[in-house]
Amino acid sequence: MALDGVFLGIVKNEMSVLLDGRVDKIHQPSREEILITFRTREGGYRLLINTSAGGARVHITGVGIENPRVPPMFCMLMRKLLSSGRLVDIRQPGQERVLFLDFDSSNEMGDIVRITLAIEIMGRHSNMLILDKDERIIDALKRVGIEMSSVRPVLPGMQYEAPPREERLSLFTLTKQEFKAALEKNAHAELSKAILRSIEGLSPVFARECALQACADTVSAGEVSAEGIDRMYLFLSHQAQLIESRDNRFTVLKTADGLLKDFCFADIRQYGNMLEKIQFSSASETLDYFFTERDAAARMKQRAHDLYKFLQNTHERITRRTANQRQELIECADREKLKIQGDLLMANLYNFKKGDESVEVENYYAEGSPKITIKLDKRLTPSQNAQRYYNEYRKADTAEKKLVTLIEQGEQELGYIDSVFDNLTRAQSETDIDELRIELHEQGYLKSARLSKGAKNVKTRPPIKLMSSDGYVIRVGRNNKQNDRLTCKDSEKLDIWLHVKDITGSHVIISANGGEVPDSTIMEAAQAAAYYSSAKSSSQVPVDYTLVKFVKKPGGAKPGMVIFTNNRTLFVKPDEQVIKQLEANAKG
Repeated sequence: MALDGVFLGIVKNEMSVLLDGRVDKIHQPSREEILITFRTREGGYRLLINTSAGGARVHITGVGIENPRVPPMFCMLMRKLLSSGRLVDIRQPGQERVLFLDFDSSNEMGDIVRITLAIEIMGRHSNMLILDKDERIIDALKRVGIEMSSVRPVLPGMQYEAPPREERLSLFTLTKQEFKAALEKNAHAELSKAILRSIEGLSPVFARECALQACADTVSAGEVSAEGIDRMYLFLSHQAQLIESRDNRFTVLKTADGLLKDFCFADIRQYGNMLEKIQFSSASETLDYFFTERDAAARMKQRAHDLYKFLQNTHERITRRTANQRQELIECADREKLKIQGDLLMANLYNFKKGDESVEVENYYAEGSPKITIKLDKRLTPSQNAQRYYNEYRKADTAEKKLVTLIEQGEQELGYIDSVFDNLTRAQSETDIDELRIELHEQGYLKSARLSKGAKNVKTRPPIKLMSSDGYVIRVGRNNKQNDRLTCKDSEKLDIWLHVKDITGSHVIISANGGEVPDSTIMEAAQAAAYYSSAKSSSQVPVDYTLVKFVKKPGGAKPGMVIFTNNRTLFVKPDEQVIKQLEANAKG
């Protein structure tokens, strides 16, 4: 899943459109990310540099990434050094996972100076360094002190040293004899691992695909036949030609549950039908899709870690409280027994006296009037003992009525907390998270909204806008408060309202414009309702729909909670490609 050197070389080729372009803006969306906007003759481009352990990469991006309101110090330094700088060269040593971006920029005196960005894509050791013309380190996105690494410290003022490089063969100059000799050198290694050790810049998934050309079984490099070596060499030569002619079939591998597993610059067949394949026309588009889909939830979870923890704790607390109330309700079911015991004591007041610990009486409420023993409080008179049982009966009766109401309220509260949690998992920006904090504060769950750094007044984002294939506008609420506004204030009576059945999710509205809405549009809106819900990964999701005039909000209900009638139910499968097309329709 790591970005290999050959793939990085393809990205480098795509980045050639940035050459001679000037730096327009620089942002630092997170601690390990830099976003540089370039102005070129062909238009504007944005270059994303990510140095996180699990998502290190560099590529041109088309994905919108929200930037912090207050730029970090490293970002300010980059702006000082590179603003209006011109990109003059992009270098990659062999097929190493390192890129050098050379800029000509003006210093404080107005002189043109050379500034180089060294981008190292190496898993948890990934980094980006700013170098001067003498390759001295001006600063680094991640400083590495002597105490962290005595082998290769990275600190301002130090001379830059390239990462250690192993001597391996190049995919683009490889000969059959060299390939055969390299495999013989690693004869005892598993074939795919021998390929990795022999050729520079390949990923494990591509090495396994190459090994598949020789044989379907796992064998060592020394066991491969001459015909197998010929097939592998032909495969490697063909892939090199595709790369040089820029005619690759970029592949993303995805499980049936929607989990992204891997990506490659070649078509991958080793998994058969076990994994779904999605193919793209460019390396940058591939990386955009893979990491955006995979990291979006992780990025928001990191920014809202305290809110996740608060919601989980609140859910557990309400669950425990409701479980205790249910247990109390079960105990209240014996209240009639208390009343019967009180009646029997009243009927037998002269058969026991103060000081007795129990009395045996005939239970004339039961068939045959069997004798039963009733416990007494020896400190009380017979009449007081009878009244004690009556009091316990009345308390149990009152408690049962209150408990039924409390349990119902607890279940509604759990549903509300689950809906906020679902909204949080789909939050796309700090603004979305801030709105949820404000909502929880208004509902009394948070003492303070504690907005993100730099946020004074949160500007509410509009609902998500989609456009059906028939040209009807579909709106999706981002959170519970927006669901309320969308359904109860911003919709017409004849618009169509949709929501997943008995599952947390967003309110979806089809603007009917006073007329009939085609079934195809209702189906697409139902897919949107399923996609923007906690059932996004399910294979079949029930979605209720009805006219807005049949949707009501009960008095005192939590945000987003409504009741509805005259509804029908559709069963749909959430399809990400359908949603992306609806988004594209709305933008177009």
